[in-house]
Amino acid sequence: MVGDTTLNLAVLIDADNAMPATARLLLAEVAKYGTAHVKRAYGDWTSTNLKGWKEELLRQAIQPMQQFAYTHGKNATDSAMIIDAMDLLYLRHFDGFCLVSSDSDFTRLAGRIRESGLVVYGFGEHKSPKPFVAACDKFIYTENLVLSRIPRGLFLLHTTIETASDDEGWAALSHIGDLLTRKHPDFDSRNYGYSKLGDLISALPLFDVIRHSPREGKPKDIYVRDKRRGGGGNAAN
Repeated sequence: MVGDTTLNLAVLIDADNAMPATARLLLAEVAKYGTAHVKRAYGDWTSTNLKGWKEELLRQAIQPMQQFAYTHGKNATDSAMIIDAMDLLYLRHFDGFCLVSSDSDFTRLAGRIRESGLVVYGFGEHKSPKPFVAACDKFIYTENLVLSRIPRGLFLLHTTIETASDDEGWAALSHIGDLLTRKHPDFDSRNYGYSKLGDLISALPLFDVIRHSPREGKPKDIYVRDKRRGGGGNAAN
């Protein structure tokens, strides 16, 4: 059934573990495998952490599913998404599910859906746990979706960051800017809607970004790394 574009699919998105910038590309990829008859995104929409999702929810006709956190440190969103998935599974209206997350909590869900004879497509970042990847019929890394569609200028940015990086994959933003100026003098972050290079890089779901102050009271230096070289999202020190 994998790759059958006549499939009726349910797309369930763990908004806590997915980037809104990839929503359009993700749904375009889903369309290669079937028709998304259900598109739901789960999260606490009162949280400022998810504010970037609002426009994409409207633009892509994704239904937001509200789930308040019951207690600090526990992910109620995962539970709500799993319960909904089982309800939809029992309806028998679907041929498969698209589970969008980089969280290991959905490993058993993927297995249970497959046990019922339905196909499971997983979507997540390269940090996604291997058991979750293996539990899906097919797993698509969202960074690859972005890389395959970015214009030449952003591809040059990506390769420059790789060139400037150290053994652990980190590159100083100042070094990246210098290399871009010398090798690609026509590159301008304003062409992509950002006045500063750092803002452009931070907006792309391709990179980890950290800010580190060498000494107390000094301005923080910015370092960038390809997400595929590391273990996860943005952090600030």
